[in-house]
Amino acid sequence: VRKMRGGVSALCVWLLLQASLGARQGQDMRCGACRALVDEMEWAISQVDPKKMIQTGSFRINPDGSQSVTEVPFARSEAHLLELMETVCETMTEYGERMDPNTHRKIYERVVSRDGKKMDLSQTRLDSQVTASLKFTCEYIVEHHEDELIEFFAHQTDNVKDKLCSKRTDLCDHALQIPHDEL
Repeated sequence: VRKMRGGVSALCVWLLLQASLGARQGQDMRCGACRALVDEMEWAISQVDPKKMIQTGSFRINPDGSQSVTEVPFARSEAHLLELMETVCETMTEYGERMDPNTHRKIYERVVSRDGKKMDLSQTRLDSQVTASLKFTCEYIVEHHEDELIEFFAHQTDNVKDKLCSKRTDLCDHALQIPHDEL
């Protein structure tokens, strides 16, 4: 192995570069899975009739004869959110991978339209290995961040991607430069 200036071998530099790229790719995947998860959860929540309510609280009768039952919107109830989290990662098969031309990082975007409109997929890589990795990472996030997911989707309605994926969980520590997209 040829020695470079300062005594560092070319092999060591190559190994450090590969480790750095692997870490970056792993972070891109974690960030992409979190952002896709947020998109899918927000979309599923938006599909529920806002007038639909669910009763929560205790059904025991208080000493004064009342009950501590309240009605909350079903869409953001813990029961509904838990139900969504059981299946949300299945939708990762509807995502592809592309390189963001501005940040040169991998991003993950829907490749199956919800409204039937044609999508430009010319720069998007459709690959079963990518979707399997995205699904696995999504499941890991749901399993390890269940409380945060419930907390955010039950109460937060604005800018959940950055608040949850970047600030709360550090899954996207570079994501403050990622543009916000709308539903």
